[in-house]
Amino acid sequence: MSGNKPVVIKKVKKVIGGGHHGGAWKVAYADFVTAMMAFFLLMWLINTTSPEQKRGIADYFAPASVSRSTQGSDGLLGGTAFQEDGARASGSNRQIDEELSAENQRTKSGGSADEGETQAGVPSESALAQAMSKRETAKFASAEASLRQALQDLPDYAELSKNIIIEQNDDGLNIQLVDQEGRAMFAGSSPDPLPRTQHLLDTVAKVIQQLPNRISISGHTDTSAPSRSGYSNWDLSADRANASRRILEKAGVESDRIFQVAGKGDREPLYPDDPDLPANRRISITLMPEAPVMPSDYEP
Repeated sequence: MSGNKPVVIKKVKKVIGGGHHGGAWKVAYADFVTAMMAFFLLMWLINTTSPEQKRGIADYFAPASVSRSTQGSDGLLGGTAFQEDGARASGSNRQIDEELSAENQRTKSGGSADEGETQAGVPSESALAQAMSKRETAKFASAEASLRQALQDLPDYAELSKNIIIEQNDDGLNIQLVDQEGRAMFAGSSPDPLPRTQHLLDTVAKVIQQLPNRISISGHTDTSAPSRSGYSNWDLSADRANASRRILEKAGVESDRIFQVAGKGDREPLYPDDPDLPANRRISITLMPEAPVMPSDYEP
């Protein structure tokens, strides 16, 4: 027995592939798949949305709550007191006077004669027009920001934002209330605005009544003829524009500021390439640029 050697059993554990590396690759792969799904979803949405829906999405994400000015004197009322006679009172031309004064100093220091030169301290027509244009642009930008903020404060803004377009152009500040597919501003061939339209017009009136600009209101239709016999798109567009005027005046806009109320029928479509598009049915409210206010000592 003593000659028997003990039996030793050795167990060898084989490791194949260098051991466990974790699941980090799974996380990276999942991120890649998610990104690809989002990309293809975006491509699908771009191909299926209409032009007015894209415009509505762009307006929805446009930054409107940030004011473009940092001083109270550069705001909507231009530093004037909003009293009985509103912003039309004294002080409304302060910004123009300051700009013209600066223009005069530059002209005098330069000593050269050009279109902007003034004679005996009197501003030229070009200098006055330039100062007026700058003032109007700043005022319209402030009004646009105020209007967008007022709309964002509405509880149903997410839906209403699809029916309103605000932009500056050569005619002034243009506010358009447009129809959308399945969401019209007026019922059928009726000239009476729906409750949502009255709601939007009341909100617009609260902002534009603080400005002195004249207002132009025009109604537009698509090419489809109204269902009423003997009632054309000219009649329908004019009646809708006039109904909008009445709502604005009832909300506080002075009647003497209304410059014109016009029915354009289907002659000025918003989308000329698709004249039957619902967005061509709209009400356009334009704040017109003010005529230059000449100084008392101005002689042309």
